[in-house]
Amino acid sequence: MSRYSADTFARYVGAQFLSVDKPQTQQRPAITISRQTGAGALTVADLVAQHLNRHYQGQPPSPWTVFDRNLAQRILEDHQLSTTMERHIPEDVKFPLSDVLESALGLHPSFWVMRQHTMETIRRLATQGNVILVGRGASAVAAGLPHVANIRLVAPFSDRVLNFANYHQIPQDKAARLVRETDERRRRYVRTYFGMETEDPANYDLVINTGRSGFEQAARLIVTLMLEKTAKFRAV
Repeated sequence: MSRYSADTFARYVGAQFLSVDKPQTQQRPAITISRQTGAGALTVADLVAQHLNRHYQGQPPSPWTVFDRNLAQRILEDHQLSTTMERHIPEDVKFPLSDVLESALGLHPSFWVMRQHTMETIRRLATQGNVILVGRGASAVAAGLPHVANIRLVAPFSDRVLNFANYHQIPQDKAARLVRETDERRRRYVRTYFGMETEDPANYDLVINTGRSGFEQAARLIVTLMLEKTAKFRAV
């Protein structure tokens, strides 16, 4: 998580505590981002948050905040779980038999229990609004919520491998293998636990090829969609 995201996350949490006793007059919007590995989701999400915070500067709602890796931390906090449980809520799926045996032995909560915790936290954040939720099936969980814009980021495989290799400072052959493996884990996770196919464009309000648009233009497209969607939602 970037320093910008960390600072904004702290302000977002503080604003939620300050607004507990204040009725929310209008539903705040939210964004989910599903992504292919290496398509630049975290970079784009941070850019979107910056653009939206500038747009709403001086207005009372809490700042737009990106939840990506820190989403796991929020799940643990919401359900009063030890930080050691974070390794049991990856975007992946275990074989049912191994999950049953390990949870029966008390090694960790069932992955289906963790799925329920994940859904509850995502719904809560989406309802509070002014959040950008990256991954962990957020698009599936928030499907049907009229104030949420569901986005999918894709890019050519070669572009994603290069982005991944540069970001993690690893050789491209290793990056290619990890991109394929991570994509498959994420597809399996969302299909198994949320019953959605990540590659189906019908599941999203907008699908963007960041290999063509670039990260900045992708962010601007999302902001434009979000502002238009918010205006229509509030006009109803």
